[in-house]
Amino acid sequence: MTAIRRIDGFAWLAAPALVYLGLLYAIPLALLLFKSLSSAGSFPSFAGYAEFFGDEFHLNILWRTLRVALLVTGLSLLLAYPTAFVLARARGALQTVILVAMVLPLAVGVVVKTFAWSILFRSDGLLNKMLTGLGIADEPVRMLFTETALVIAAANIFLPFMVLPIYAVVRQLDPRLVEASATLGATPLHGFFRVVVPLTLPGVVAGTAFVFSMAVSMYVIPSLIVGERSQTLAMLIARSYLFLRDEQLGSSMSAILLLIAVAVVLGSSALIRRLGGGRT
Repeated sequence: MTAIRRIDGFAWLAAPALVYLGLLYAIPLALLLFKSLSSAGSFPSFAGYAEFFGDEFHLNILWRTLRVALLVTGLSLLLAYPTAFVLARARGALQTVILVAMVLPLAVGVVVKTFAWSILFRSDGLLNKMLTGLGIADEPVRMLFTETALVIAAANIFLPFMVLPIYAVVRQLDPRLVEASATLGATPLHGFFRVVVPLTLPGVVAGTAFVFSMAVSMYVIPSLIVGERSQTLAMLIARSYLFLRDEQLGSSMSAILLLIAVAVVLGSSALIRRLGGGRT
């Protein structure tokens, strides 16, 4: 009974944060969902959802948004996985330098980092000057306002959110696991993929959920890298509110985007619990 009272007392410490989240997030989201289901005084109304799913243009933007988010997540994972191992195995000053290189960009605003990439991707930018200077290209290559540029820039900006969860798991692993599997007849490659990789899956799943949730809802990065030529769902939501003045359609698309993000978070949480239970 004393332990229960102690837990209840500590639970009150979370009350200010819960009130803060309720006022600034829960209530606005509830109003958003209500707006998406109301039309001309009638409730519930699914006119906004019917308009969205009944328009091929909207469906193409939804598919483009999901495709870009998957590509950004995949590229981030490809770069982050070996980086996390290097960071976990490094020692002393080298580990500090790599960790600072991962964390320090988080202190820089997304707008600043995106502008930097837009400058690099320009026709007279550093990348094109290097390509023409090395003779790889005879003339500047069109990079800006392309989906490839968007994926590269977004993966760079979101990379720390993939590296750090994987690093948190890898640093707890015994580096001798591969050697131990070799005593049982496993090759180094077989031991890595059958022993080490499964143990790092919780970090991979957490990092994937973080990056995908941010990539699927990003607005600033595609606005500056691709502009109106290749809209994403977040850009279309802003256009519905700011230019079309169609609040129900904007609210419906916002609810769809929120549902995708929540589904990813809940699915990843369930998968992490399952992976953790499988090891115990």
